Amino acid sequence: MTGYTMLRNGGVGNGGQPWMLRWSSRIRLTWLSFTLFIILVFFPLIAHYYLTTIDDADDAGKRIFGPRTGNELCEVKHVQDLCRIRESVSEELLQLEAKRQELNSEIAKLNLKIEACKKSIENAKQDLLQLKNVISQTEHSYKELMAQNQPKLSLPIRLLPEKDDSNFPLPKSNRNCRLHNCFDYSRCPLTSGFPVYVYNSDQYHFASSLDPLVKQAFESTARTNVYVTENANIACIYIILVGEIQEPVMPKPTEIEQQLHTLPYWRSDGHNHLIINLSRKSETQNFLYNISTGRAMIAQSTFYDVQYRPGFDIVVSPLVHAMSEPNFLKIPPQVPVKRKYLFSFQGEKVESLRSSLQEVRSFEEEIEGNAPADYDDRIITTLKAVQDSKLDFVLVEFTCKNQPKASLPTEWALCGEREDRLELLKLSTFALIITPGDTHLVISAGCVMRLFEALEVGAIPVILGEQVQLPYHDVIRWNEAALIIPKPRITEVHFLLRSISDNDLLAMRRQGRFLWETYFSTSETVFNTVLAIIRTRIQIPAVPIREEMAVEIPHRSGKAAGTDPNMADNGDLDLGPVETEPPYSSPKYLRNFTLTAMDIYRNWNSAPGPFHLFPHTPFDPVLPSEAKFLGSGTGFRPIGGGAGGSGKEFQAALGGNVPREQFTVVMLTYEREEVLMNSLERLNGLPYLNKVVVVWNSPKLPSEDLLWPDIGVPIVVVRTEKNSLNNRFLPWDEIETEAILSIDDDAHLRHDEIMFGFRVWREARDRIVGFPGRYHAWDIPHQSWLYNSNYSCELSMVLTGAAFFHKYYAYLYSYVMPQAIRDMVDDYINCEDIAMNFLVSHITRKPPIKVTSRWTFRCPGCPQALSHDDSHFHERHKCINFFVKVYGYMPLLYTQFRVDSVLFKTRLPHDKTKCFKFI
Repeated sequence: MTGYTMLRNGGVGNGGQPWMLRWSSRIRLTWLSFTLFIILVFFPLIAHYYLTTIDDADDAGKRIFGPRTGNELCEVKHVQDLCRIRESVSEELLQLEAKRQELNSEIAKLNLKIEACKKSIENAKQDLLQLKNVISQTEHSYKELMAQNQPKLSLPIRLLPEKDDSNFPLPKSNRNCRLHNCFDYSRCPLTSGFPVYVYNSDQYHFASSLDPLVKQAFESTARTNVYVTENANIACIYIILVGEIQEPVMPKPTEIEQQLHTLPYWRSDGHNHLIINLSRKSETQNFLYNISTGRAMIAQSTFYDVQYRPGFDIVVSPLVHAMSEPNFLKIPPQVPVKRKYLFSFQGEKVESLRSSLQEVRSFEEEIEGNAPADYDDRIITTLKAVQDSKLDFVLVEFTCKNQPKASLPTEWALCGEREDRLELLKLSTFALIITPGDTHLVISAGCVMRLFEALEVGAIPVILGEQVQLPYHDVIRWNEAALIIPKPRITEVHFLLRSISDNDLLAMRRQGRFLWETYFSTSETVFNTVLAIIRTRIQIPAVPIREEMAVEIPHRSGKAAGTDPNMADNGDLDLGPVETEPPYSSPKYLRNFTLTAMDIYRNWNSAPGPFHLFPHTPFDPVLPSEAKFLGSGTGFRPIGGGAGGSGKEFQAALGGNVPREQFTVVMLTYEREEVLMNSLERLNGLPYLNKVVVVWNSPKLPSEDLLWPDIGVPIVVVRTEKNSLNNRFLPWDEIETEAILSIDDDAHLRHDEIMFGFRVWREARDRIVGFPGRYHAWDIPHQSWLYNSNYSCELSMVLTGAAFFHKYYAYLYSYVMPQAIRDMVDDYINCEDIAMNFLVSHITRKPPIKVTSRWTFRCPGCPQALSHDDSHFHERHKCINFFVKVYGYMPLLYTQFRVDSVLFKTRLPHDKTKCFKFI
């Protein structure tokens, strides 16, 4: 109890010692806390005071707590680095601040410009709206003016006649048949397109008697003809093939007549029918002589005067090459002009005139009191005298070594086989053709066969007997290809033949070769010629020529095309007025009816020439948009179109007689996408460019992710059926301009060069106008032609890798030029440019035009093309020699003429300083 109380009361003695310990501990803790407070609070204050205030020492080196200089503080290495960083940051901050102020100033200026542009845009919109209103009013005024000056025309309603045609007037006699009384024009409206229905010969009994080659060739040609229709109810002409009849199985004339009269569309008299009797041999019989053909037209090679109806019936050429194309390698060249024999003749007369006439009636009755005029005996005597005189080499034989061919009475029969006759004609300058002594025999198959063979090998026909009616005589001027001499002048024939100059001989031979190729050579030309004659007689225009339908390859366009500095640097040359309107095509051809009605003889008779080759061929093409080539003069010059301006006025005018015109770029390419894109970009901003047609010659399509440049005009990528260089010259329907700039995908031409070439072409639309020139040369040791690309003062070709030409020539190249040439281009994958130069020179008889002094046009750094191959030039040598054989002569012409602008700087090699430059 006592102890507990003491402890509780903090007792003394031994029990008070813990309490003392606790009290001493509390004192020490309090003192320690106070000491720490003094150290932590007052010591920093004192130190700060001394460091900031005690700096009165006179000697700077004795100052301990005073502030030091910067160099003294930066003596330490890391302090120096920090100082440098601080200085650099300070400088950058100053620069950024200055830049910020500069940008603020520029922003303020740009804001002012934006406001000004907004105002300009508003003003431009107002001006544009006013211009649109003016254009709209001008177009409306133009339409009103055109409506006042041109009547409104619409196609007439086609009235199909009744099947019976009971109201058709009858002629007094079938011999009096002409178009006006034996032809139903109501079946052939001007806008009908001249539909032709061809009967199937297999449905009639005489089909088994037809020559199988003639029948097959005729049917094959009819199937591909553009005029043939299967709808007989709308047909204008109905055609039936009745010959050539094979001799052993010849049917009776009454059977053929009966089958003709039972044709489903014969309509009692056969009007608007054409009966074709083709001859493949000289001994073809005239079995239609004793057959009543009613009002049907007849086309065959043998006619009597009582049978032939001028202007109604047609004298056709023989069908020698029925199912085969002529072999141009076997056709002799047209030069040299004079051959071994001045003239030649082989034949045998089977029966005389007098004996043949006396078989049926007396001679006096036949000639109605006039004396006979059989000059055959005088002809034989005169020709033998010329041969015996040996003044010239001539060959005349009046007796066949072997059995002569069958012939009509008084007709000179052919001797030997066809190959032997051709070999003799190849050695003859002239080929004599003696017409039958029977003047009632208008033409015979034998005479036509002689004419065919002479034209084929280039022997100029000399026809003794002016009464003869030659094939297609009513549309062809035969005096341009043959000599037609009356028989009484037989004694003057030798003098006449020797007096003809070499130039005239070559012109006649060229014309004869042209007539043979165009109207005689194949079954297609014969059939097309017959249809063309009938169509021309009834004045129906030809159908438009076929254009190649372009199968466009879809492509993405969106990459903005840049401007190559080399392309844009045109110096002081004004490339032309800035055109803001969309691309426009060339005017359409508008002479469909007038050309058919007015220019019949000019179109059919002239040798190949730039103004008439298409209309006179049996292909009957009418160019849909090539009017300017056939007659480019419009009779006026528009204001600003070259009206005597000078300086800037002259440069800004396109010139020429066409008010406005553009051209189309055709670019052939093959799997060179990067090169192609670069070439397309170089066309950006090119004046007068209508569109670009890219002929994609590769079976592999372009990359799907390929972005095509946007050059301001359409780019049409055309897919081809096969890889062929001939695709460059196909008349694509996408080409809507007359002018074509054919250019390779690696060609590198400046805009000023292209524009200058376009200006020159507009002054010479019928020629090739381009940049790189080449020429041909005669290799004397090898007696052949060579292709030469060396620098020269003259040229005969312009490469179509950079050249202007008329679309007219694209039709000729693709549809008229011999297929053998296009086949060789495909075989060698070469020579298409040489072929085009041959064609144009052959048609125009003019050389191409080279512009500027540029000799090459390849872009630097482009991948090598086909022309870099070692075999390239060897193949071109072969091409030239083959083309010469096909044409029969060398059509290329040399020229030293070159067109340069005074703004061009011409640099000539040192060894070519004597070349002339025409400006």
